Parts: sequence; C-alpha cells; structure tokens
Amino acid sequence: MIKQILGRLPWKPAKSADNREFGASSNPSLSITGTRTDDVVSGDPVISNNTPIPGSDVVSISAYGHGSKVPAAANSKVNGNGIIAPDEPLPSFRDVPNSEKQNLFIRKLNLCCVVFDFTDSTKNIKEKEIKRQTLLEVVEYVTSANGKFTETVMEEAIKMVSANLFRSLNPQPRENGVLEAFDVEDEEPLIDPAWSHLQIVYEFLLRFVASPETDTKLAKRYIDHSFILRLLDLFDSQFPREREYLKTILHRTYGKFMVHRPFIRKSINNIFSSFVFETEKFNGIAELLEVLGSIINGFALPLKEEHKLFLFHALITLHKPKCLAMYHQQLSYCITQFVEKDSRLADTVIRGLLKYWSITNSSKEVMFLTELEEILEATKPADFQRCMVPLFSRIALCLNSSHFQVAERALYLWNNDHIESLIRQNCKVILPIIFPALEKSGRAHWNPVVQNLTCNVRKIFSDVDPDLFEECLHKFQEDEAKLEEQKTKHEATWKILEEIATSKAASNGPAPTPSS
Repeated sequence: MIKQILGRLPWKPAKSADNREFGASSNPSLSITGTRTDDVVSGDPVISNNTPIPGSDVVSISAYGHGSKVPAAANSKVNGNGIIAPDEPLPSFRDVPNSEKQNLFIRKLNLCCVVFDFTDSTKNIKEKEIKRQTLLEVVEYVTSANGKFTETVMEEAIKMVSANLFRSLNPQPRENGVLEAFDVEDEEPLIDPAWSHLQIVYEFLLRFVASPETDTKLAKRYIDHSFILRLLDLFDSQFPREREYLKTILHRTYGKFMVHRPFIRKSINNIFSSFVFETEKFNGIAELLEVLGSIINGFALPLKEEHKLFLFHALITLHKPKCLAMYHQQLSYCITQFVEKDSRLADTVIRGLLKYWSITNSSKEVMFLTELEEILEATKPADFQRCMVPLFSRIALCLNSSHFQVAERALYLWNNDHIESLIRQNCKVILPIIFPALEKSGRAHWNPVVQNLTCNVRKIFSDVDPDLFEECLHKFQEDEAKLEEQKTKHEATWKILEEIATSKAASNGPAPTPSS
C-alpha cells in the first residue's frame, strides 16, 4: 500500500549540472557535480566524484546471492509496485518533505539493486550513470542521517549491498602458481570493470556500519554470520582497492558487533587453515592479518587460552607456504604483538619458526631472521634461555650459508643491543655452539663483508670471556686436526685399494674375448 502511494508522488528529474543532495554534506568530498559516465569515483576510501577510473566497462556481470524483485524493472519504465527503473532517476532528497525522505531512501536502495553488465561499454550508458548518481545520493544520506535507521531500512540496505557485492570471483590465470614479492610490486594494480559502482557500494556499507544511527541490536539480524562469511570470501578478490575497503569494513564490523567477534576470528582461522594446508591460494591474507594486528593489539591480559591457540595453530603455521613474502610483514607484526603482551610465548614462537625454517629458500631464511630479531627484542632472559640452544644451532648454520644475505642477516643480530645483551649473559652456552661456524666463515667465506662482520662478532666474544674464547679455539683446532687425520687415513685406504685393484688386473691379464 505504501509503495502504491509513493508511486503517485510527483517528482522531477535531477539536473545534470546541479544534482546535489539536500543540504550540506558532512563530508566535503562526497559531492555530485555531473552526470558524465566517465566521472566515476576514485580508488581512495573517501568518495570523490571527479576522478576517472580506467577500464570501467571491460568485464562481465556476476551472480548474486540475495534475491531481489527490483532487477525485473530494468526493462520497463515503472513496474506495478511503483519502483522506477534506472532509466528514470528518482527525485532528489531535497525535493521531498522530511517525512518522506526515509521512504525515498528505500526506493533509491531498491533502484540500486539493479546490476548492470559492464562487458559492453556501449550498453545502458544512461542507466549506469543514473545508478551511480543514486548510489552517491544514498551514501550522502547515510552520512548525514540524524535519526535511527528503521529495521526496514536496514533490511533494504543489506539487500542492496548483497546484490552488488556478493558475486563470483574469477581470478585471471597466472603462469606461476606461487607469487613472489617482486612480482606483486611490479604488477600494475588491477581494477574491476564495475568498480565505478562497486566502490560507492563499499563506501555505503562502510558508512552504514560506522554510522551512530545504525542500531547494533537490529543490524545484527541482517549483518549475520552468513553475511560475514560472504564478506570474508570477497577478500580473495584480485583487486587491491577492493581488499582495502573490505579490510576497513571488517575492522569496523568487528569493533561494533561484539556478538560476532568470536565467529569472525574462527572464520579467519578457517581461511588460514585452508590456505596453508590445502590451496596456498588466497589474495587477501595480508589484509586479514592487518585486521588481526589491530585486534590482537586490543587483547586484554592475561591472554585467553583461545587466543594462544590461535597463535599456535593459525599464525605460526602461516610461515609454511612458499608465498610468505606476500604477507610476511603483517604476520610478523601479529606474532610480535603476542610476544610483547606475554613474553613467555617467545619460546613456543621461536620453536615454531625453527620448525618451518626453510633450508633451500634463501629469501625465506632472511625473512625468518628479520622476524626473529623482532621477537628476541621482546624476549626476557628467562624465556630466552629455554630456546637458545636450538635457536643458535640454526643460527650457526646460517652463519655458514653460502648465500651472503643469509650469513650477513644472521651476523646483524649482534648489532641489536638487547640481543647482544642476552648473548653476553649466556655466552658460556652460546659460544661453543656457534664458534666453529664463526671460524669457518671468518676464514673461508667468499664475501668480504661477511668476513668483516664475522671478525667483529669474534672480537665481541673474545672481549666478553677471553678464557672461554681460547678454550673454544683450542677445541676447534683439535677437532680440525682430528678431521684432517681422518681425511688422511681415508685417502691412504683408498690408495691401497686402488693399488690392489691395479695389481689384480695386471696379473689376470686382459679379459678373453668371446669367440665368434
């Protein structure tokens, strides 16, 4: 009945040169200044109406989960319910009384549920621009709203968001299954052909979630577990701008909907597990880790057992995939946050790193050493002592690495004052472990920088405990002499065997040839 009444309301088309919302916007950048199809929004999180997006008419339409009766009106002027098709713009908010603005808002949301095919840039040009202008209007309405949204508004808002955003993601095939860091940096940013509409929908959702007029108790009925799961699925988008919006929206959702927090953490955990142990393919791992970094920073002390298990089972295992470089910085920050909150976790974290330590991938070794330094900075002496033996056994191998960056990064650990202090306090245990590696690297490493750094580290140990240093040197020389003696014996044994084989061959004469 209401829709029938609304359908009879007078309206006038918005002028192309003056299509602004009612009143002044609280966000000066959110303005509508034209109706040209190339005047699309920019790639930044704040709407701007005058930055063109290249390639906005290239790819195809997608399937959507939430059903809507509105798209049926796309082929007609006005349907039976009074919903105006996109080829006829709805009246501006300033042209209706305040009592009708919320109803007009709902009608505009319904109009925005129509999804266009951007495969052909010549199709529906006018309708696409009308929808884009309408999307900008509803964003400004949400931004400047000064009354609580009704349940009907929330339902229609989430329906519109779902119709536009929840689509199948079809990533472009790549020649290499695993992406390296330099590949990601060198590639030009990708963009969805429908981004001129999608970005404004993301901006709408962001402002709708963040709005003080959105009642959490009502909104949670529509921003439910199903909605969150589908939102998380979108993190696999290959478009960086889209993932940036999703990151911000997820963070705001986590902050506002406390009832959903355990579910969000569990769902992210499931994505990580699938990525590590099944596919090793998911574009949004770095963005999810950025959200988690902020969440972990807010964990109260003492840490819950659930949070510790998340560290052990989700974050530490993320060191396993080959494409670690794509998200290592964010992962390292999350893990360091845990150790800073509870230094007793350092032992478990370091042993976890050692478990997934790469032997054949030098770039991963350098990343592990960098992360190790950040963890050790937050480690207390008592916790350091529990893991120092296996830790420096691995560092000793790094010191002898033929890859100069690995050896160099391991030696740089002594440039950190806190780590050097921990090593000095436990010199009697650590020096015997790494002394052979120091001696071999200092004498025979092909890189002069590594040799110089090794000499500096040797001098540190020599100054800390000269007696222990001499003892280790003496033991190293004894071990080297024993190895040389064993080598001489082996060579002598092989020489005797060769002489015996030669004499037997000579005494037996040439082998008889078979008769024809």
